[in-house]
Amino acid sequence: MAHPFDLAGKVALVTGGNSGIGLGMARMLAEAGADVAIWGTNPAKNEAARATLAATGRRVLALTCDVGEEAAVETTFARTVAELGRVDGCFANAGVSGRGQRSFLDMSTEEWNRVLRVNLHGAFYTFRAAARHMVERGGGGVLVGTASLAAVEGSPRSEHYAATKGGMISMVRALAVEFARHRIRAHAILPGWIETDMTANAVGNPKFAGNVMPRIPMRRWGTGADFGGIAVYLMSEASAYHTGDSFVIDGGYSLF
Repeated sequence: MAHPFDLAGKVALVTGGNSGIGLGMARMLAEAGADVAIWGTNPAKNEAARATLAATGRRVLALTCDVGEEAAVETTFARTVAELGRVDGCFANAGVSGRGQRSFLDMSTEEWNRVLRVNLHGAFYTFRAAARHMVERGGGGVLVGTASLAAVEGSPRSEHYAATKGGMISMVRALAVEFARHRIRAHAILPGWIETDMTANAVGNPKFAGNVMPRIPMRRWGTGADFGGIAVYLMSEASAYHTGDSFVIDGGYSLF
C-alpha cells in the first residue's frame, strides 16, 4: 500500500511559485514525489526556482504568467497540461500587497483595482481553469488559495488587500461544496507574518519588528518552508475527506 503522503504520479501547479511561500510549497511537493509547475512574472526568478526544484529529480516547469490576465491564465494552464499531462493540485498563491499605506479615505480606484486584479481575479481565473480540467479529466483534485490573517483581523489602510483575502476564503468554501461530487476539495491557507520579498520592508524595519515579534509566541518570522507540510497534506490521499477548511499558519500570532 502506498504511503498516504506519497505524491508520485501527481502534478502540482503553484502560482507565485518562484519565491517565498509558493517556492516553499513547491519544493516540498516535489520532494514528496510530485511533478511541479510554477508560474511567476519574473523570468529570472522563475529560472532560479526551476533550478532549485529540479534538484529534487522531479519534472519541473517554470512559466511566465500574469494571473491578472485572463487570456494568459488560459494559455499558460493549457501549456502546463500539455507538458506535464495533468494538474492534480492547484495552489493559487500569486499575490500583491497594498502600496503607500494611505488611509482608506484617500485610496484611489486604481490602487483598489490593482490589488483585486491579481489577488482575487487572478485566483478566480486560475481556479476556474483548474476546476474545468479536473472535472473533465475525472479523478478529483484539490484547489488551495493563499489568503491571509488580514482576511479575519482588522487591517487598517489595507482594506483592498483584506477584501481579496476574505474573498479567497469565501470562494474556496463555495468551491468545496460545488465540486465535492467530483472529488475536488478546496481550502484556504492564512499566513501570519512571513519573511518574504513582499514583507521585506516591514520585517526589516526595527520599529515594526519590535512591535510585532513579541506578539509571536514562537518568536520568529515564518518562512516559505513552513508551508511545505500543509501543501503536501492537502494534495495527498491523507486529506481525501477533508475540504472547505482554513488553515492559520502564524506561529501563534493570532492567539496572543
